[in-house]
Amino acid sequence: MREMIERFFADYAFFILFFHVLGAIIWVGGMIAIRVAVHPGLQHIEDSKTRLARTLEITQRLFNLVLPFIVILLLTGVVMAMGMGFKGTPMNGFVHIKEAVWTVMTINYAWMVLKRNRAQRLFLSGDLSGAKEALSPIPNVMLPINVMLGIVALALGIALRGF
Repeated sequence: MREMIERFFADYAFFILFFHVLGAIIWVGGMIAIRVAVHPGLQHIEDSKTRLARTLEITQRLFNLVLPFIVILLLTGVVMAMGMGFKGTPMNGFVHIKEAVWTVMTINYAWMVLKRNRAQRLFLSGDLSGAKEALSPIPNVMLPINVMLGIVALALGIALRGF
C-alpha cells in the first residue's frame, strides 16, 4: 500500500500539492476574509434582525464552501505524508504536529457549524437574543483560533517541503 501511494505521489505530486495548497487557501483565507472584512462590515447594519439573518447566511455559505476543501486537505495530506517518505525521518514529527493542528481545526470547524445551526434554529423560532448569543463565540473566539492554527499549519507545511 505504501509503495502504491509513494508511486501515486511521484506521478501526481504537482496536482496533489496544488489541491492541498488550494484547500488551505480557501479554508484559511475564507476565515480571514470573513473575520477581517465581512464581520466588521455587518456591524454597520442597524437592524439587528437583518444583521443576524445576513450573518447566518454568510456563515452557512462559508461553512458549505470550505467543507469539500477540508476533505481535499485530509486526502492530499495523507497522500503527501505517505508519499514523501517521512516515516522514520526527523521530519516525521512535523507531520504529526501538522496532523494534530488540522485535527483541532476540523473539530473547531464542526463545533462552529453546530453553533451556527443552533443559532439558525433560535433565529427561526424568534429568539433573536439567543441566536446572537449562540453565534457570538464564532467571530470572537473560534474563527480567530482556526486562523492562527491555519497559519501554524502553513508554516509547518513550508518546513515539510524543505524550506
